Amino acid sequence: MQHLSGIWVPVITPFAADGRVDHERLAALVAGLVADGIHGLVACGTTGEAATLDEAEQAAVLRTVLQAAGGRKVLMGVSGIAPREVAAACRRFGEQTVAGFLVPPPSYVRPSQQGIVEFYREVAAAAPSAIVVYDIPYRTGTEMSLATLRSIAAIPGVRGLKDCGGDPRKTQALIADGRLAVLSGEDHNIFTTLCQGGQGAIAASAHLHPRGFVEMYDAVQAGDLPRARRLHHALAPMVGALFAEPNPGPLKAQLAALGRIGPALRAPMTAASAPVAAALHAAWQQAGVSLSG
Repeated sequence: MQHLSGIWVPVITPFAADGRVDHERLAALVAGLVADGIHGLVACGTTGEAATLDEAEQAAVLRTVLQAAGGRKVLMGVSGIAPREVAAACRRFGEQTVAGFLVPPPSYVRPSQQGIVEFYREVAAAAPSAIVVYDIPYRTGTEMSLATLRSIAAIPGVRGLKDCGGDPRKTQALIADGRLAVLSGEDHNIFTTLCQGGQGAIAASAHLHPRGFVEMYDAVQAGDLPRARRLHHALAPMVGALFAEPNPGPLKAQLAALGRIGPALRAPMTAASAPVAAALHAAWQQAGVSLSG
C-alpha cells in the first residue's frame, strides 16, 4: 500500500477563454505541485470537473498530467453506472501508465450493498492496475456500509479508499483492519486520519500551500505530533474557506488570483462569489504567515 501513501492532489482542469482545456496551464500547475513535494496526483477527479469532460478530453488531460508529473504516481478518476462500461474505460485509460483508478460506486440507481460489491468485483477484474474506492455518498447518493467496504477490500486489485464517507467509526475500523490504504478525502480530516494510521490524503486544498500539507504528513510520520498539530491549525482556516461554496469554484478563483490559471469553469459549475473569493484569499495569506511563523 506504500505506493498510495502521502499527499495526493486531485488536479483542477484549467480552461481557456474559449472553453477548451488549457493544457499549458495544466502542465505548469502539475510541475509546480511536484516541485513543492506532493507525493501523487489524481487526474479527472471531482475537483477536475471530470463530469463535464468528454472521454477524449479526459484522455488528453491524463496525458498532460502524466507528462508533467516528473515520475510521481497518477491515479485516474473513472466513474459510471454500468460496471462493464467502467471496466472498459479503465482498460482504455490504462493504456497510459497510471498507478490506479479512483472509482466511486454507481450513482442514481441505488444498488443493493451486494450490487456494490459485485460492481467493484467486475471493475477490478478488468482494470490493468489498482482500484481506489471513492466513498462519497453526498455526491453519489450511494451509502457503503462497513461490511460492504470490508467485502470490497477482499477483492483482488482493490488497494485503497478515498474516504469521504462521513463516519469516523467506519474510518477508524478500516484503518485498523489494514487491508486498504485509507486516504482522507475530506480535507479537514487529514490530520485526524494520519494520526490514526491512515496512509495519507487526496486533498484539493493542497493546491494551495502544498508544502504545508506535505510537511504535516512528514511530521506525523516522524512522530512529531506538536509540529503536525501546528501545521494543521495553520491550514485549517484556509481549508474551511475553500469549501464555503461548491468545489472547485473557490479554488479556481484563488489560483486565478495567483496568476496560475484562468478563472473559467464549465457549466453547471459557477464561479465563486466575490465575498467567498476574498475570504479565501485572506485565509490563504494568513496560512502563509502562520506556516512560516
